[in-house]
Amino acid sequence: MTRIMFTTARPAARGRWSLPLVMAALGALQTLAFVQTTAWPLAVVSTALLALACGRAAPGRAALLGWAYGFGWLAAGTWWLYVSMHRYGGLPAPLAAAGVAALAAALSLYLAAAMAAFARWRRGRAAPDAALFAALWLLAELARGVLFTGFPWVASGYALVDAPLAALAPWVGVYGLGAVLAFAAALLAHAATLRRGRVAPLLAALALLGLPGLAALQRFDAPAGALTVTLVQTNVAQDEKFAVERMPEAMAWLEQALDGARGQLVVAPETAVPLLPFQLAEFAPGYWDRLVARFAAPGRAALVGVPLGDFDRGYTNSVAGLSDGERYRYDKHHLVPFGEFVPTGFRWFTEAMNIPLGDFDRGVVNPPSFAALGQRIGPNICYEDLFGEELARRFADPAAAPTIFANVSNIAWFGDTVALPQHLNISRLRALEFQRPMIRATNTGMTVVIDAHAEVTAELAPGTRGVLETEVEGRTGVTPFAWWAARFGLWPLALLAALVVMLSAGWRRRAA
Repeated sequence: MTRIMFTTARPAARGRWSLPLVMAALGALQTLAFVQTTAWPLAVVSTALLALACGRAAPGRAALLGWAYGFGWLAAGTWWLYVSMHRYGGLPAPLAAAGVAALAAALSLYLAAAMAAFARWRRGRAAPDAALFAALWLLAELARGVLFTGFPWVASGYALVDAPLAALAPWVGVYGLGAVLAFAAALLAHAATLRRGRVAPLLAALALLGLPGLAALQRFDAPAGALTVTLVQTNVAQDEKFAVERMPEAMAWLEQALDGARGQLVVAPETAVPLLPFQLAEFAPGYWDRLVARFAAPGRAALVGVPLGDFDRGYTNSVAGLSDGERYRYDKHHLVPFGEFVPTGFRWFTEAMNIPLGDFDRGVVNPPSFAALGQRIGPNICYEDLFGEELARRFADPAAAPTIFANVSNIAWFGDTVALPQHLNISRLRALEFQRPMIRATNTGMTVVIDAHAEVTAELAPGTRGVLETEVEGRTGVTPFAWWAARFGLWPLALLAALVVMLSAGWRRRAA
């Protein structure tokens, strides 16, 4: 009898775990769309299968399925964090892998809660259930993107930068795109459960996914003049960036590149000069003065990534603007946990890694643009271009809004991984949201010019040292997303989603 009970229980146990494993695989598979964006249908189909599975499950089971999907999604989408922690941070491999897994597991709890609520409050009707699924999906993404400083990497809308739905980006932003994707996916899931001949949800989903791309993209921008730019890619390996023995050669090359640049605007990457001012004065006397002198003449300007401050009063991850004798300073506001500031209670973790300049002070929330060459250039540093709602604050006064965004980055921390094309597509989505060009000067890639249509018009091969010289056209105007996000942040999306959820929950209580 014992043997019979044991053998019959094993298939049941396998059945309980097979579907969560499938959901984890689907979550991982759809992350291909964040690198190769023409694969965006993967994100739609995988989300539809998640909605289908959770719509048939009890709340507890749906929570597990949502968590498994989220874990696969985040682990596959951010596995390169292992490279930064182990290869460059010096963290033991098991601890680095555990760190990535722990982050993915923790952030997937938002999606787990959303799927449990969906299973509890769904009505069994196409449109109300799709609206509920999209609202809960949106709330889960907003929570991940905002709470505890936020981690919106691989938010679902980024998979749509080359999809027809991208036409909605100037209206609803990346989170709104993700909600529309979830709504269409839930309609597809509902259509899969219907009898033959009842195709209204299927047709509605296909129309929603395809029709925005058939209409001409509405433009809210206008030309603001063109200028030539030189973007510098230093290509310094992360384990050599702060090595004293390698620094003289790297800094000499940077000085030579800036000196020979032909563009009116020259942009060098994040911490291109990797020394604080007092260190630079001791290490290379006269270096900074020579850079300032090069851009003192009218008609030339530069943005150079450099840390500013000192160890006693604090220091910032900054961009220095040089133009016509004027000095401009931009200090990074949205810092990366563990890499740029130490969260409370986690100093033991950061001390286990070798991260120079790992505890920066924050800059102001809404800094002025760099006014030069007839343009207003809005710097942002690395990770900051994930937060479109923060960049939107610069559009509260259209007369002072950036005409060009300039992202300076150093993601050499992640090696030659999918982090590079992922970050490129994030910048492309920002260009769609604001209808602004985004120029990117990076240490190891992707150094590119993105126009206001989110098209890459010029690029430098990643992993190479060199300069990219081309032309960029500034733009004026304010998109609907820039208008409402500048005034209200992400609250309109959150409140709309909460209202849908409350109506669905109230209906279920009345029906019971």
